[in-house]
Amino acid sequence: MGETKQALREAAQQFAAISETPRLDAELLLAHALGVERQALLLDPARFAVPEDFAALVERRMRHEPVAYIVGHRDFWTIRLRVGPGVLIPRPDSETLIEAAREHFGAEGPRTILDLGTGPGTLLLAALAEWPRATGVGVDASAAALGYARDNARALGLADRAALRRGDWGADETGPFDLILCNPPYIADAEALMPDVAAHEPAEALFAGADGLDDYRRILPDLPRLLAPGGAAVLEIGASQHISVKAIAEAAGFAVECRCDLAGRDRALVLTGA
Repeated sequence: MGETKQALREAAQQFAAISETPRLDAELLLAHALGVERQALLLDPARFAVPEDFAALVERRMRHEPVAYIVGHRDFWTIRLRVGPGVLIPRPDSETLIEAAREHFGAEGPRTILDLGTGPGTLLLAALAEWPRATGVGVDASAAALGYARDNARALGLADRAALRRGDWGADETGPFDLILCNPPYIADAEALMPDVAAHEPAEALFAGADGLDDYRRILPDLPRLLAPGGAAVLEIGASQHISVKAIAEAAGFAVECRCDLAGRDRALVLTGA
């Protein structure tokens, strides 16, 4: 146990210079090297010896490679998603969108779901796992992201309920959909990002023009024709974008409510018929 604890402590000390979650990073990487879940490592560290390849994983992390890319997956809501280079890593903050949808629909849930910019299937597959009677469509412009999404749908046993296709937001969809989910790029082009993100995650999934609003301007005016009566569209926003995106949504004819993430930051807008 002393060896394992020391390895975790030393790795966390190194990661403190590059990560906001150094201890968690160390635990996830050591568990991955051991081929066990993090919980198993923490519950009984005495069972394990530090594997030789742990040092190589630490070096990769020190070069700012995201932990999710190194271990090959990220947990989100109630599911585990395979991720890797070329795909946006799911963030815990995005769970706010599923929470907001659950508040709107309750246990009955929506029957039809559209996820615009699905990435590795993050929001669509989480929603389908939440509501077993629902079916959905995931759209993304990236062939690489759709490859991950299809693999994830199969691994989760959701492939028969999830249609995944390449497209330009909702342009090729007809609807109507009870629930529309969307986590578009919303970072301003000049904004500085952490090296993990800037050097590794796809820029096209992050940046959206000089003010970060370009994709909202394209997506929101098209949503009224896609949304079913009584339905809801839930979009992720940057923490300072509530007022700006709300104005675009209201111009498209929606009533708008804001939902905050666990840190109390504005994170999702819920759009319904005005």
